[in-house]
Amino acid sequence: MTSLAAPGFDEARVRERARLGAGAVFPHPDGYGNTVFGQDPTAPAGDEIDELRLVPPVFVPGRLTRLFELGEEPMPGDVLLDTAVGGFAAPYPLYVSAFGSTDVSASGLAAALSRQAGVLGIPMVIGENLVPTAGLGRLGERTRGALLGRIEAYLSGAGAHGGVVVQQSTQDADAEVWNVVYSDPTATALLDQGRLAFELKVGQGAKPGLGGQTLLRREQAAGLADRFTLAELYEPGTDAVLRCATPGTFTEEILAQQIRLMRNNYPRCRIWVKLPPGRDISRATEICWGAGADAVTVDGAEGGTGWAPAAFLQHVGLPLAECLARVDPRDRDLLVSGRILDGARAAKCLALGARAVGLGRAALIAVDEDPRHGLVRLIEAMALELRLIASALGKYDIADLDRDDLWSPRTRRTVAGPARQHEGASPSMESMEAGR
Repeated sequence: MTSLAAPGFDEARVRERARLGAGAVFPHPDGYGNTVFGQDPTAPAGDEIDELRLVPPVFVPGRLTRLFELGEEPMPGDVLLDTAVGGFAAPYPLYVSAFGSTDVSASGLAAALSRQAGVLGIPMVIGENLVPTAGLGRLGERTRGALLGRIEAYLSGAGAHGGVVVQQSTQDADAEVWNVVYSDPTATALLDQGRLAFELKVGQGAKPGLGGQTLLRREQAAGLADRFTLAELYEPGTDAVLRCATPGTFTEEILAQQIRLMRNNYPRCRIWVKLPPGRDISRATEICWGAGADAVTVDGAEGGTGWAPAAFLQHVGLPLAECLARVDPRDRDLLVSGRILDGARAAKCLALGARAVGLGRAALIAVDEDPRHGLVRLIEAMALELRLIASALGKYDIADLDRDDLWSPRTRRTVAGPARQHEGASPSMESMEAGR
């Protein structure tokens, strides 16, 4: 069985959910009545988001309102989870984060994940550098990892919800990926239904400031030497070469102009922008929305990657909690990702201002566990947790979660809203407690 998890990622938990679905939300029934369940006091502390607690109130006027609407006492199943994710209708505040030109992408997992995302009706992002590495996959030259093959797999299970998002990097732009997809018959159905988006990749969580990096076999690398920088890092005889893509160069003006060009050149597409966890993330999101982006996705430093320097994984980039503390979405589509694998962490991100959360490693692990139903079962488990949490908070629309629902053990206060600070300041979640 393939291992897809990074160090510290609870792979066994995701695999269990992929097998058991909603049954994995509760402890195993064999322990009922003879085991005391609770948090493991020896477990290492997580990040700031993991440390936050969701705190239900005693008085729940929202439940009373819902009772009057239903004519009976509301239950968790009455919580509404459907939302608009980057301009797409979706049954859950969830989407599949980008994964591109890795060995996983070229395997059968890519098609299996695409099909299950289509069945679920959640948006799916196709990552960067796929066409230069694996090809477009036009009729007669389909490969399992090719871009158009993924779109076809998504459409094979799709209903009226969700959509496909095609990411583009510098090398993708050289290959005119967006132009080709926009005019290809495979994407016509998505365009006609308003379910195609293009995402400008400015950066990602695991390696902010760097372009896409991955390992290639020597035979494969030889055919890409004219498109990518290749680096020999390993001892002679090792069949692995590091492929490096350029990160792109952005200023405020360049970013805004690029978004405007996207809107003008692809008027039938939604426009997404993916930002890395940089120190000026607040200003960057404002530039994107001001230029007309439908959604801005932000990776925290916890975000996954196919390959990255260890120093970046441990030491570079803002944590997701800090990104959420600095960004003020004001009812605009802020989508976030970074070690999301259960409903509790997802609910906290939603309460902190995100419109939806992305599943990266968790989605891949679930499909690896069960290529036919693993992602569907993982989402079933997360959806049940979201409904249970929202109901306990006395809220019956997932969009109503807010910072009042969160308590920080660091400050021993409810988490306050985003602080409007001068650019360059560093507001932290710890300094944003109520009353300060």
